[in-house]
Amino acid sequence: MDLIALLGLIIGIGAVIAGNIAEGGTTAHLIQAAAAIIVFGGTFGAVILSFPFKDIVTAFMSLKFIFLSRKVNFDETIDTILDLLVIARKRGLLALQEELDRIDDSFLRRGITYVIDGVSPNIIKESLNQEIYAYEEIIKRAAKVYDSAGGYAPTIGIIGAILGLIHVLKNVADPSKIGIGIATAFVATIYGVGSANLIFIPIAKRIVNKLEDEILLMELMIEGILGIEAGMNPYFLRAKLESFVRERQKERI
Repeated sequence: MDLIALLGLIIGIGAVIAGNIAEGGTTAHLIQAAAAIIVFGGTFGAVILSFPFKDIVTAFMSLKFIFLSRKVNFDETIDTILDLLVIARKRGLLALQEELDRIDDSFLRRGITYVIDGVSPNIIKESLNQEIYAYEEIIKRAAKVYDSAGGYAPTIGIIGAILGLIHVLKNVADPSKIGIGIATAFVATIYGVGSANLIFIPIAKRIVNKLEDEILLMELMIEGILGIEAGMNPYFLRAKLESFVRERQKERI
């Protein structure tokens, strides 16, 4: 589990609640069913209207990608690739068949299978790059769903605020109902702006950042797979892969 991402979510929401309490409010003051229905229901409706259902499902599934996915470990992957290279150089490429069950990553396993089957390097690279592209497009669309929700939520919050003020104006003669309308108005704004900037947009950015790490890892695997196929010197391949990771990470800064 990615505890840092979870911690960030808790701190962000907790800071708002703590600030409200510090000003003399209570948690109950921030709980308004009408405001929640307007903001979250309206935002969800706008998202459903904007995206195909499969993209919305992928977006929900991507929460697992953020909080429960493996931590990308480049050094461990390089070690695995080098182990496979040593086996291939000592016993031949066909000996890698016995190692397939020990390869946890399906992408790397598939690439090694291509090597065992004698697929040409160009075709291996093209096929695996196509997989990366398809994977990237799917995850980017999931991020787009959250990014769009982050754009809709504040506007829906304003709609909720306006509805609350309308309620106030309709009940000017009844002071007991004015407070409810004002509360709905302001809490709806908090829900809209807060959910956008503390939940939806950060999740979208987190997905993109995790995706960049995953893509770099898969590109590293492609370089390693091609190195195994070519029978490169282990020391040279390690240096090449480590340099590849460093250079790509510099490009992202």
